[in-house]
Amino acid sequence: MISLRNVQDADLERLLLIENESFSLEEAASKETLLERIQLIADTFIVAERDREILGYINGPVIDQPYITDNLFTEIKKNPKKGGYQSVLGLAVSKRARNQRIAKDLMERMEEIVIENEREGITLTCKQELVSFYEKLRFDNHGMSKSKHGGGSWYNLVKLRADMN
Repeated sequence: MISLRNVQDADLERLLLIENESFSLEEAASKETLLERIQLIADTFIVAERDREILGYINGPVIDQPYITDNLFTEIKKNPKKGGYQSVLGLAVSKRARNQRIAKDLMERMEEIVIENEREGITLTCKQELVSFYEKLRFDNHGMSKSKHGGGSWYNLVKLRADMN
């Protein structure tokens, strides 16, 4: 059985392994960046685990606009108590734990956090091959992002709180 909880400092090394197997070298967050996210946005940094082993995570700061900008990957601050858009900078599942609903469970937990904290919605960027995954979760594709993070092409996907159950 998978359980979800907020991140803890002791999770850093396992999170780094999952980050590096899930993203290219150019896209992956550094150890320092992950540590900063753990320290500043633990309220929106959720890990999925089974038998005390971390299998995946989702994280991102609350921002005041509907689209992610590249500076968020290196500059974040603590989340406000209410309002704003919940960004997703990272959603990753260990390769050996994929196709077990973990990413969907993590996204559903983030939606609960959005509703609890009266956020406007969730915003993220993803590559072309993941657009259909997010559309199945009822995200709207807002087209190409201005993001050049990691040298890739990204799409803006947004799901407003009104569209969440």
